[in-house]
Amino acid sequence: MLLSKMDLSGIWKLSMDADKKGRPQTFDDTIELPGTTSHAQKGRRNEEKLAGSLTDAYKFEGYAWFEKEIEISAELINRTVFLYLERTRVTTVWLNGEELGSRNSLNAPHIYELTGKLSEGSMTLTIRVDNTDYPTKGGHMTSPDTQTNWNGITGAIELQFYGEARLEQLRTYPNVLERSVRITAKLIGETATHLRISAESFNGQRVHKPETAEFQLKGSAAETESIDIVYPLGAEARLWSEWTPELYCLKLELLDERGQEIDVTESVFGLREFKPAGDKFEINGHRTFLRGKHDGLIFPLTGYAPTSVEEWVRVLNISKSYGMNHYRFHTACPPEAAFVAADLLGIYMEPELPFWGTVTEPGEENHDQEEQDYLIQEGYEILKAFGNHPSFVMFSLGNELWGSRPKINSILKEYKEFDGRPLYTQGSNNHQWVPELLEHDDFFCGVRFSRERRFRGSYAMCDAPQGHVQVDPPGTLTDYDEAISPSRLQVADGGEGGTKSIQIQYGTEMKTVEAEGEGGDWVSPLPVVSHEIGQYATYPNFDEIDKYTGPLKAENFKIFRERLEKKGLGHLASAYFENSGRLAMECYKEELEAALRSRKLAGFQLLDLQDFSGQGTALVGALDAFMDSKGLITEQDWRSFCDEAVLLARFPSYNLAGGDTFRAAIELSWFRPEAPGMVEVDWTLSSGEKTIGEGNIAAEITASGDLFELGGIELKMPNISSMQKMDLKLRLSGTDVYKNYELWIYPADVQVDFSGVHLFETLTDEAKTILAQGGRVVLMPNLSALQNSIEGTYAADFWCFPMFRSISESMERKIPVGTHGLLIRNEHPALREFPSETHSTYAWWNVVMNSRSVILDGTPSEWEPIVQTIDNFERNHKLGLLFECRSGGGSLLVCTVDAAKAAESPDGRQFLYSVLNYAQSEAFKPSFEIGLDQLETMIR
Repeated sequence: MLLSKMDLSGIWKLSMDADKKGRPQTFDDTIELPGTTSHAQKGRRNEEKLAGSLTDAYKFEGYAWFEKEIEISAELINRTVFLYLERTRVTTVWLNGEELGSRNSLNAPHIYELTGKLSEGSMTLTIRVDNTDYPTKGGHMTSPDTQTNWNGITGAIELQFYGEARLEQLRTYPNVLERSVRITAKLIGETATHLRISAESFNGQRVHKPETAEFQLKGSAAETESIDIVYPLGAEARLWSEWTPELYCLKLELLDERGQEIDVTESVFGLREFKPAGDKFEINGHRTFLRGKHDGLIFPLTGYAPTSVEEWVRVLNISKSYGMNHYRFHTACPPEAAFVAADLLGIYMEPELPFWGTVTEPGEENHDQEEQDYLIQEGYEILKAFGNHPSFVMFSLGNELWGSRPKINSILKEYKEFDGRPLYTQGSNNHQWVPELLEHDDFFCGVRFSRERRFRGSYAMCDAPQGHVQVDPPGTLTDYDEAISPSRLQVADGGEGGTKSIQIQYGTEMKTVEAEGEGGDWVSPLPVVSHEIGQYATYPNFDEIDKYTGPLKAENFKIFRERLEKKGLGHLASAYFENSGRLAMECYKEELEAALRSRKLAGFQLLDLQDFSGQGTALVGALDAFMDSKGLITEQDWRSFCDEAVLLARFPSYNLAGGDTFRAAIELSWFRPEAPGMVEVDWTLSSGEKTIGEGNIAAEITASGDLFELGGIELKMPNISSMQKMDLKLRLSGTDVYKNYELWIYPADVQVDFSGVHLFETLTDEAKTILAQGGRVVLMPNLSALQNSIEGTYAADFWCFPMFRSISESMERKIPVGTHGLLIRNEHPALREFPSETHSTYAWWNVVMNSRSVILDGTPSEWEPIVQTIDNFERNHKLGLLFECRSGGGSLLVCTVDAAKAAESPDGRQFLYSVLNYAQSEAFKPSFEIGLDQLETMIR
């Protein structure tokens, strides 16, 4: 029985030993624990200013020595006692100078037995924490990109005192079919003869109390006895799931032969069955779709993961408000409090071993048996520490592993034999270009089965071909069903089998690995989860800098701001952030909808709902690193494409001409536990205040957990005289489920006529003569010959430019374009007949994808392009796609668009029509003047 706890939190003596010289003679400082040296601002201030991640203002690596005097009363001396350190690094403990051993788990509590070593009065407890020379690199458990390589002790620090009998290694195995729970444990001590079990449900609308049961123990004379019993909960037992996260508090009382209580143990469990079922997961017999969030334990105000349930409830509730029901922890395992909060809220958790590397076998090059043994043991520690939580439903061996498949498979097999409760996967996106399913996998997590069988919407340029969100004309027809389960298997490209070397993106660098065979010619019989989808970056929000009031400072943001200001563009910072962010959110919308349109997909793991602080600084979130909204999209609008019920419209294009027939198939992704029955969808298509069409679609759905076809919309577009934006609005009657799409319709008879303008590809002598005479010139350079320019691309930059520029250079592959969409002066008369938002919309797709933007660095800030491309925070080029000036005595309009290609689409024709009309109008009177010589150096 846990009779009592001695809380050791509070003030400890501190000595910091960066050189790891040994036990200090004196302690010259104090610190409040739990906490970290960085959070307490101990040690020398760090003068670094990192651009690729946040800067730890008090970074410390080495030995941190903590010492405290504890008072022991006489009644505690002979009790069983353990020192419990909830979360720390590599620890060594001394009691009154006697060394008690070391522990090195990064994920599980450090527990030391002090039984028989206590004496009455004051005793000196010394703990050394070392955050160097780990048996493994530690993934995101120790990375400066995430929670930092902190030093200290977080969470509970206590002495735990037990009675003469107790239960250890308690495990609970829920059985939904039989409405019971199997309980296994080790009974320590000889005095208990009976075990009484009771339970009471909580966290639901009604309380359920199963009947109390009493079991006779074997009564062996041995000190340790194994317990393995089944406790029935009854037919009215409550089930745990994302929809009804009802829990039971299990009470286990050890009784002596007189029926007297000698020990009580309490444990929380949930009655649930989470399993693969064909191409989906099932929870208690109901199909679910995983809407997952990547998590790297980023908490900028502390630099370490919280250990309070309240904070994790806050964080997980934010994710739930954005439609998430799943967390994948990248090379990390969160503290106990995270699992407790997930139990309460109904979040499906997937911790991961802290490993991002290659699994080798003895005799192979670079084999590290010590590291491998450590990692395997870490898995067991995670399972023992957190396996009873109903939210712990999945477990991964690491991130993007390479190496020995047989060894990886054997580790899976051993884990499943040890604890069969969670579902296991070999890792997240293992053997990225040549994946295989292993015998002991329960699900598959990756991004492709072959070069062509891709099931993600975006990829880094070094991993090209890229995804449909990045390169395909915008529409809503894409899904991944054919990629996941081809109607005709296609042989993957390259080679004739055997072993070959390939270059891959590996973490923040590149690596050459051995790829066996061709891969790609198999179909997974298990659920497929798409790995790290999204990664659409936004420009920094410099207003965020002041929020970093903890140990981590946004020196990277300050560096980016200084770079922008040096380019004379500091006044555009807010506009860059807001308009790049609007584009990123639209990219996420298509990415997530494509996943929901895929009947063969079991779920996705988003990277990320929040910004990622490191790896170059990847500002890829709808939320910032603090899990606060960036103001780019509301929770409700995000849930309109990421929730358990989502309306979807399939149509080929967002751009139509007058007289075209708009056709859309309306579908409903429904992953609520009960079938919706009869449903009605009200739809309207409107332009401003004018309704173009409206209607109602009714269908009866008698199942749940799938994508359902409801009906269609067919509507002929009106013949119009000017371009219009149209809003297609869908709403599921009687619910909060809705969807909005923006469409654009163009006059059908628009012609691109260059006859009324002086059009040139370069500033020829003739063009200069016209300008010298005060004339007007339109310059549309030949893009293939245009130097000093950046390629046009529509989608937001992937992850962050500095990281993938470096990787592409290392791999000798194409450098990413690295831009963040457009900043449009939509009030400018050049766009009078091409009405626009200030940010990129699908009306601009054909224009941008057939363009280059001229680098206008060094020109005055008052010269703002009509259409400017937003560059990334590393280059900060001033980029003009459409701009005007006075030069050489006349007026010049520069449009860096391939007119022939753009004119093939109604949207491209309309853009050219608007620009050319402007060039012939009296409104074409640019005020900014620049010399022809300077202009020619830029437009060359």
